Amino acid sequence: MLLPPRLKRELKTIAAMVKIYCSNHHDCPKGAVCESCTEFLEYAKKRLSRCPFKEKKPTCGKCTIHCYNKVMQAKARQIMRYSGPRILWNHPTLAFFHLLDGRRKIAEVRSCRRTVKNNQIK
Repeated sequence: MLLPPRLKRELKTIAAMVKIYCSNHHDCPKGAVCESCTEFLEYAKKRLSRCPFKEKKPTCGKCTIHCYNKVMQAKARQIMRYSGPRILWNHPTLAFFHLLDGRRKIAEVRSCRRTVKNNQIK
């Protein structure tokens, strides 16, 4: 999967946050990620690759389109709340760019949903 540089950095930030969270909450060797956290990372990668904002994507907390399902959204919130303050010490460059990305102006994206009327897609 080929991601633009901005989304690659976003994925790298998510992966770093998941490692921080997993190493402190699950019985994993240092630097390793458990199965449930790996599942979450794969899900996040899939969602990032399909992001309609592409390079103009804001941070997930400021995004107008919530593309995660409810379970994964709750897990992401839990991981981010724990790892957010700690990533500054472990990965200061990623933290800095994440803060900058959070200050981005939110782009507008046309609705990509199709409407169905009388069994015809318009």
